[in-house]
Amino acid sequence: MTQLTGLETPLLLLDEQRMQHNIDRMQRRMNGLGVSFRPHVKTSKCPEVVRRQLAAGAHGITVSTLKEADEFLAAGINDILYAVAIAPAKFDHAMRLSRAGVQLTLLVESVAAAQQLSRHGMENGLCHEVFIEVDTDHHRSGIAPDDPLLAQVAGALRTDGGRGARLKGVMTHAGGSYSLNTPEALAAMAEQERARCVEAANRLRAAGHACEVVSVGSTPTALSAKTLAGVTEVRAGVYVFFDLVMAGVGVCTQDDIALTVLCSVIGHQPQAGWIITDAGWMAMSRDRGTQSQAHDWGYGMVCDASGRAIAQLQFGEANQEHGVLQWTGDPATDITRRFPVGALLRIMPNHACATSAQHQAYHVLPQAGGELERWERFGGW
Repeated sequence: MTQLTGLETPLLLLDEQRMQHNIDRMQRRMNGLGVSFRPHVKTSKCPEVVRRQLAAGAHGITVSTLKEADEFLAAGINDILYAVAIAPAKFDHAMRLSRAGVQLTLLVESVAAAQQLSRHGMENGLCHEVFIEVDTDHHRSGIAPDDPLLAQVAGALRTDGGRGARLKGVMTHAGGSYSLNTPEALAAMAEQERARCVEAANRLRAAGHACEVVSVGSTPTALSAKTLAGVTEVRAGVYVFFDLVMAGVGVCTQDDIALTVLCSVIGHQPQAGWIITDAGWMAMSRDRGTQSQAHDWGYGMVCDASGRAIAQLQFGEANQEHGVLQWTGDPATDITRRFPVGALLRIMPNHACATSAQHQAYHVLPQAGGELERWERFGGW
């Protein structure tokens, strides 16, 4: 690919055509299931990507840091869910965002946080909009639908004269779906996520609490749900790029993966069958999410400069700035001639979110063809 020649590597390549296909696929599915879609933008942290998600029909965004909320407000996006239980030290930051015009929804999962957030709103003359996190698969955090704590947290969200903190709804994330790999298991997890989150909302309503929003989501369950009755919105993030973990789960193919790391061959150890590149774990991240799947891709799947897989190259070792690729093909092959110094390779990532976080920009292969474009992304908190 001539447009890749002469680039300083390693760098992050984004195939816009594949990305747009992924965006359109998810949005069609959400439209068909009759729910609003709120993409999780922690995957890209890039306004150019998110504008395309919104243009396809998404309503609002989900963030994992308040810095993301700052950056996307600056990009003109103001309907934002901060989907991590908020710590008290961040209350003032959330208040600044609300006063700057963000329709900000916060998350709590404890009585203490609900009480503190209510008090903060009352003391500062605003009303925080709040979701309670529900645990539907024992994967990470949240409150079980049948736990009395759920109603206690709702009761601790108090308003006085329009100030304080108001219960807006419930949300859950079926992160346990990442460990599944059959359509039947994924569909069952999607139904479990839906049913348990709806149960939590109904229990709160029966206890006298308004609960207008029921928010669920993960990429595997969003693409596997048969029905979303009782759900009002879905969230998903990694679908926009996909990655090897998602291919292992079975919700995409390798041909759907829009993200690769472009790297250069910088040396060899012929006696060991090693090709050394300039993309170590700082370029790929240390995420080895495929280790627990049927096929362990090491630090990623090795492809040629056009994106075609090279089955005989395994990426099992990495240092900070060095990738060590192992040739497993014909031992008589002269790897110094087949993969000379300066040759370009592309690595598909295990986890698109983690690999993207190692880079400052996407170098975009435009859908319409032509020269590479550069889309900035941001990091940090």
